Formats: sequence, C-alpha cells, structure tokens
Amino acid sequence: MAKLPDEHVREKPAREESRADHPESQTERKVEREEEDKEYLPVILKRSDEAVRHPDDILENAINEGLEQLERPPLSLFLSAMAAGLILGFTAMAVAVVQSHAMAMGPEYFARLAIALVYPLGFILCIMSGTQLFTEHTATAVYPVLDQRGKVIDLLRLWVLIIAGNLIGAVLSSGLLVLGDEVVHARKGYIEIGLHLVNFGSGSLFTSALLAGWLMALGAWLVMATQPTLSQMVSIYIVTFIIGLGELHHSIAGSVEIFTAYFISDQFSLGQVCRFIGVAILGNMVGGSIFVALLNYAHIRQTQIKKQD
Repeated sequence: MAKLPDEHVREKPAREESRADHPESQTERKVEREEEDKEYLPVILKRSDEAVRHPDDILENAINEGLEQLERPPLSLFLSAMAAGLILGFTAMAVAVVQSHAMAMGPEYFARLAIALVYPLGFILCIMSGTQLFTEHTATAVYPVLDQRGKVIDLLRLWVLIIAGNLIGAVLSSGLLVLGDEVVHARKGYIEIGLHLVNFGSGSLFTSALLAGWLMALGAWLVMATQPTLSQMVSIYIVTFIIGLGELHHSIAGSVEIFTAYFISDQFSLGQVCRFIGVAILGNMVGGSIFVALLNYAHIRQTQIKKQD
C-alpha cells in the first residue's frame, strides 16, 4: 500500500464528520479505519478491507441507510414504495401460474417446491431496483432510532408512507393481473392462493407473518453484509425461497395475492382481505424489528462495549 503525503489526506464530507462526532459511532473498528485512511490510499484499502465486512461496519452501514430513508422527502418515499408494490405483482403472477399448473399435474409436494422456486423472483426485482419495501424497513429504519440518531416519530412516518405506497401499488398491480389473466391463465392459482391466505386463524397467521418478517429483515441485513454483486441476489433468493417453501405470509406480496383473488372471485369478502393485511403487517413488523434489528444492534453494541472496557 502506498503512503499518502500529508497534503493529500482526504477530508471527510461534513455529514460523515457529524456522524463520527456521535459517541456511540466511534467504534474500535471505526477508529482503526480512520487511522488507516490517514496513512494509506483509501481506494487500495477498500478493495481488500471489504472482502469480508466486519459486524461493526455492517451495523454502521445499516444505521446510515436507515438515516437516509428517514430523511428522504415524503413524496419520493411514497412513490418508491408504490413502485415496490407494483413490482411484487410479478411474484404473485409467477406463483399463481405455477400453482394453476401444479394443481393439475401432480402431488402437493411438487407444487410447494415449484412455488418456492419462483416466489423470490419479484423480490429480487424489487430490492435490486432500489424501491422501498415495508419488510426491509422493519429493521433498517429501526437501527438509527436504537442508536439515538433518529426519532421514533420519523420512524412511524416512514412506516406509514411505505405501507400506504406498497398497498396502493399492490391494488394497482392486482388490477393489472386481473385484466391480463386472459393471457396469463392463472385464475385457479389466484383463488387457491387466496384461500391459503384467509383460511388460517389470526394467531397462526401472525406467527407465520412474524417468521416471514424475520427472514425479510435478515435478508436486508445480508444484502448490506455482502458486495453489490451476484451474492446480494443470492441472499435475497435464499430468504424468500424459505418464505415460499414454508408458505409463510408476507404482508405486501400477500396483499397483491389477496387483492387479486378478491377482484377475480366472489369467494372472498372485504373483511377477510382487511384481516389478512392487518395481521400480516403486524407480524412482519414484530419479526423484523425484534428478531433482527433489536438483536443485531444489541449483540454488536455489547461486543463493542466489552472491547472498550
């Protein structure tokens, strides 16, 4: 690595400096990185240093990402969330097509595996395109609040905007799927999926949604832990494949599915639609916030405190 003359030491942007002034952001790893940046070329350092990301770095990235979203203009956030709801329509379409054909072709285990294989496709499109999905922010937006760099009111505002945008996108997407079903031929699949969504008690639905929210928030953490390459797509695929294989309930993808079933068949009531969406959102929120955000933040911060002592 090449030494830098003093006059060529790069100054940090004002925003980074303000974050560095926060007492809890000065982790042992961050102090080491600042010392290295004074002596070595950052571009050379990054290529080797980020091959395996340190937990301190992942948490700091998560906090900064959460802060960026909390500070984002409301209209921008809402439109991005609406785009995410629209994009997840492709997951609903893929699952319904496979479900329709699997019902006529073979045993239940074949249908379950086939659905799990295609379930991640819409999520990959959604997350890699940078649109805002609620289940990503059940954890990501919580980190700066836990670190006392974000406000609870801003977190609630972000959640409301993203949920509203996602659901409006889901309604629009389901309308397009109904209009396009003469070509897609997935009506039977939409109805079968809709029955799966409404035929569970609220307790079972909540637990299923909690597990799905846990997995989605874990997927967002893994995306921040890996390089922006194929590995991020693999991370998304793994967690959403598990959701599909377990037939767990994701609030936004499920919203597209239940809206489509409601529009395409009279077997479903508006009350059933609202119950599913409400319980699924609550379960996803608890799963992402507690089992990922709170636990990740707590164990990494406790490790840092132990090292400082």
